[in-house]
Amino acid sequence: MRMNTTTFQLITAVLFLFLLSPETTALNVALNDDVLGLMVFKADISDPLLKLSTWKEEDDSPCNWTAVTCDPYSNRVTELHLDGSSLSGHISKGLLRLQFLHTLSLSRNNFTGLITNPILTQLIKSLETINLSQNGFSGSIPDPIFTQCGSIRSISLANNKLTGQIPDSISSCLTLQNVDFSSNQLSGGLPKDIWGLTGLRSIDLSNNFLDGEIPHEKIETLFDLRVVNLSSNSFSGELPDKIGECLLLKLVDFSDNYLVGRLPVSLQKLSLCNVVSLRGNYFTGELPEWIRGMKSLEILDVSVNNFTGLVPTGLGDVESLKSLNLSLNQFTGEVPESLAKCVNLSVIDFSRNLFTGEIPGWVFGLGLKGVYLSGNGFTGNVEFGESAAGFDSLEILDLSSNLFSGAIASSIGNFSRLVFLNMSRNSLVGSVPSILGRLKAANVIDLSHNRLNGSIPNEICGARVLEELRLESNLLTGSIPNQIQNCSDLTTLILSGNNITGMIPVDIAKLTELEYVDLSLNHLSGSLPKELTNLSNLVTFNVSHNELEGELPLGGFFNTIPLSSVSDNPSLCGSIVNQSCPGAHPKPIVLNPNPSHSDHGSTSLNMSHKRIILSISAIIAIGAAVFIALGVIVVTILNLHVRNSISRSAAVALTFSGGDDFSHTRSPSTDYGKLVMFTGDAEFVSGTHALLNKDCELGRGGFGVVYWTALRNGRSVAIKKLHVPSMSKSQEDFDREVKKLGMIRHSNLVLLEGFYWTPSLQLLINEYVSSGSLYKHLHEGNDENTLSWRERFEIILGTAKGLAHLHQMKVIHYNMKSSNVLIDCSGEAKVGDFGLAALLPSLDRHVLSGKIQSALGYMAPEFACQTVKITEKCDIYGFGILILEIVTGKKPVEYMEDDVVILCDMVRGALDNGQGHECIDRKLKGDFPVEECISVIKLGLVCASQVPSNRPDMEEVTKILELIQCPSEGHEEIE
Repeated sequence: MRMNTTTFQLITAVLFLFLLSPETTALNVALNDDVLGLMVFKADISDPLLKLSTWKEEDDSPCNWTAVTCDPYSNRVTELHLDGSSLSGHISKGLLRLQFLHTLSLSRNNFTGLITNPILTQLIKSLETINLSQNGFSGSIPDPIFTQCGSIRSISLANNKLTGQIPDSISSCLTLQNVDFSSNQLSGGLPKDIWGLTGLRSIDLSNNFLDGEIPHEKIETLFDLRVVNLSSNSFSGELPDKIGECLLLKLVDFSDNYLVGRLPVSLQKLSLCNVVSLRGNYFTGELPEWIRGMKSLEILDVSVNNFTGLVPTGLGDVESLKSLNLSLNQFTGEVPESLAKCVNLSVIDFSRNLFTGEIPGWVFGLGLKGVYLSGNGFTGNVEFGESAAGFDSLEILDLSSNLFSGAIASSIGNFSRLVFLNMSRNSLVGSVPSILGRLKAANVIDLSHNRLNGSIPNEICGARVLEELRLESNLLTGSIPNQIQNCSDLTTLILSGNNITGMIPVDIAKLTELEYVDLSLNHLSGSLPKELTNLSNLVTFNVSHNELEGELPLGGFFNTIPLSSVSDNPSLCGSIVNQSCPGAHPKPIVLNPNPSHSDHGSTSLNMSHKRIILSISAIIAIGAAVFIALGVIVVTILNLHVRNSISRSAAVALTFSGGDDFSHTRSPSTDYGKLVMFTGDAEFVSGTHALLNKDCELGRGGFGVVYWTALRNGRSVAIKKLHVPSMSKSQEDFDREVKKLGMIRHSNLVLLEGFYWTPSLQLLINEYVSSGSLYKHLHEGNDENTLSWRERFEIILGTAKGLAHLHQMKVIHYNMKSSNVLIDCSGEAKVGDFGLAALLPSLDRHVLSGKIQSALGYMAPEFACQTVKITEKCDIYGFGILILEIVTGKKPVEYMEDDVVILCDMVRGALDNGQGHECIDRKLKGDFPVEECISVIKLGLVCASQVPSNRPDMEEVTKILELIQCPSEGHEEIE
């Protein structure tokens, strides 16, 4: 239908009037306002990847810009997604102009600044969804965010540097549905009304320093709760008994805390729950039969607890189960056959329990990817069957440290995807199957500490990606096959403690990736190939206790090879073994004494002379032969003694129990003992014997010597070798006490990363703090590098916070002194060597005082009194002396030519005479608050009171220090 002229004119007029209306004018202004706000935001940040290159100020609308989402009707900016864009800088007020913005996601960038910035606070309050995770924001979560929280539904501040407590006001923000504050440094307890957020669907507070008990009240009212993750904190007490009333829960993770008691019966109601992780706590009792009610469960991890009894047969009714981890408990009996019904199982970890019996047939019949059964009492032959479903799926098989016997079944070669094979520390017999060469995907093969005989099969390197081959402590004979060169990726070759003969093949030098080689305690002969010097990655090469001869190669690793790595090879020569190599001596020239005699006469005399020489030579040869024979007998006896000693100690399991879901036995160390890592799977550059290298010594104390060493990934750690092995507790007690210390995490405490135990050697593995001890900074540095007052104050405050946390964990330090306070690269104080007295049996006062006698001047007076109980107040006394040492720069006790100066008495006398300012370290330069120094000195004297009850506790000390601190200093300026 054709439009008439009158109608067209009418429509044109209406459109013209509309374009001139105030509403349309306001819309244009609004569009420009969004452009302006985003351009201001862009101007204040760095954009190295040019992610914002499409943002141009001349544009009328930002709706086509990268990362910008607009409402299709109003064309106003509603969402901004700039995740993983490498942006940095501060968030400016430009975003406040975006009046209709409801979603802001800036995760995985490099933004910094205080989270208390008023701009951020106002911005968060105006949004529905905000994600600032994985940035560099610091400070404490501001209370105003939640007191007037508007319509905020989802907030993520995960993976930042936030400190302080979670504000109680969060409980009043009833619109909240999703909260993620994980991986920060938050402390304190949970707000008591946290479960009053009835709309809560997900809460993740994992990887912080939160403590106290988990509130029980109102948790049953969270009908929409799907996810609760409070793992890797320091929560104590029991699980809320009504947690199972949150019927929609799909993930429950309380792992790595200090929770106790039995599992709440209400958990059986969680029929929709997929994941339950309770690892690393102190739960007790049996795993209940009612667990069969959790029909949707896919991952169950109750490892590293104190569960006992049999594994419930009802667990087999949870057919959805994919991963089951029961490791490091005290489960007994046999593994139930009912688990064969869990057809979806992918990984089982039953390691480090008390299981007995044979391996159930279903283990290799379900098509599992990971099987971990190490450290139990399993017996019998290991049978894989001939048509097991696992042949096409199994990637990790760990059967180490059990009582398996018999030969290794040849069907093991059918595991086409096997990456990790560990059958060490059993009683396996027979030969090493040549069919292992068919394991084309294998990275690790460990058959050590068995009774295997025969020779190393030539086909072993059919597994061409093999990185570790460990066959030590068996009965192997024959020679090292030349085909070893085909293992081109090999980094670790351990063949020690066998009866291997022959020469070391030259082709071993073609394995350019080799790092750890141990061929010791065999019968290898011949010389060391000179081509070995081309192995540029070697860390250890041990050929001690063999029958090698000739000159040690010169060059590369062999220029500094330790004597212990080549010892007991009597015919080896070179500078390392302090034995010169024989040169090529010319034959002696014999002059004829009667040149005028006839040839006949000369011949007669020469024959007579030769007979004399022959007689002397024969005597020398016979004597040498007798001497060598005696030497061989002595060496053989010594070798037998060494082998017997090693055999006796080889029964102790070598264990890595890390932060991964399952533990691995993988280390190049050749020492025999128990190594447990709390912070993840780790490998040392060399065995524990290398820790005795004096060049790596960091310091000595009353409880041991500290050495530096490096992990294989390049990270440094500090190892304390305890002085008192004869006084140490049993292995079980030692394990329990060290694991308690290993669970203590605080930014002002040195992290205990693991430990190593044998009956004669105990090592503690700590994080390495790079800048040394406070003692060195105070007393061994030069005047130019002296600590400023603000640095000293922060060290005092940080030390106080660390001690306060220890006391909250019911741990007494016992040895508080400046050499046990370490300073990291950012100047943060970290208290180390805490709780060591708990690793020893009950010590009387005299012995304990003797162990910490290096702490002279720090020891509380009650140590001298047998009737007074040693408590946390002893630490507070030592901390008080430490305060005085930091402020004055003087040692607690100083010996003059004709006097002894006790720091505490000197400072108290100066204060009494009104001369407290004279005590302040004269090396302090520039302006600093003298009154603040005096206040800190007074606090130190209060802490060092002679009467324990007069000393404040460390929580009070921390609060006092925060009050003393000048409010105008030490705070970032708010934009």
